[in-house]
Amino acid sequence: MEIDPRQGEGRRADLRGAGVVVTGAGRGIGAALARRFAAEGARVVVNDRNPDRAEVVAAEIGGTPLPGDAADGLVPAARKLLDGPVDVYCANAGAVRVGGPEAREEDWQTAWDVNVMAHVRAARDLLPDWLERGRGRFVSVVSSAGLLTMIGAAPYAVSKHAALAFAEWLSLTYRHLGIDVHAICPRGVRTDTRRAAGASGLRLTSTAIGPDEVAEALFAGIAEGRFLILPHPEVADQAAARITDPERWLGDINRMQRRTLP
Repeated sequence: MEIDPRQGEGRRADLRGAGVVVTGAGRGIGAALARRFAAEGARVVVNDRNPDRAEVVAAEIGGTPLPGDAADGLVPAARKLLDGPVDVYCANAGAVRVGGPEAREEDWQTAWDVNVMAHVRAARDLLPDWLERGRGRFVSVVSSAGLLTMIGAAPYAVSKHAALAFAEWLSLTYRHLGIDVHAICPRGVRTDTRRAAGASGLRLTSTAIGPDEVAEALFAGIAEGRFLILPHPEVADQAAARITDPERWLGDINRMQRRTLP
């Protein structure tokens, strides 16, 4: 795979034959990403905790299933399946855990392991090869919760903020060495995760889009060399308000919280 190391200057990556890993790819955004990469000619490793889901998507796109927990570290196994390097790693798997400080310790740990440490462990395994070759692409599916928050779900909101911070750190540290990093932050997406969030009393205020639209937004961002990719453009204004007028922003979210939760 040929990747121009000039971060942010706008170019289309040639993905023909590239080795791509997508975590949490058995459904939703992950499955849409796997399909989109395969359509570009990439050799896709489809990871999911559910072996059946991984098998189904892999068979559909001509990819290779890799069942397992993304938090355990998948890069060595993916290299064996690809019989070569991983060129693109999509850290898509996520764990929604609700509540606040009272949430169970294991819920906080799961959110941290899946939403943050899975990314850290992948980068730890990927970077030596990427730096030696002078190219690589890391995609972090963060969620708008990483820029804003999620009512009723402190473990999710806090860990997604950390995921965005880690993606930023990767980009600022390695962009001049040929490593491209993209943080994609959708808000409402029609997935099983969104349905679970709704059942828990969480509120998503943007119009929901489909997983395929998230995948298209990512590929547009890749072509333009953008780090931050916002499938819901209004999130940019909301994030700006959070920084420039935090008291008003917090008041607005608090009123929303009071309308949403008991």
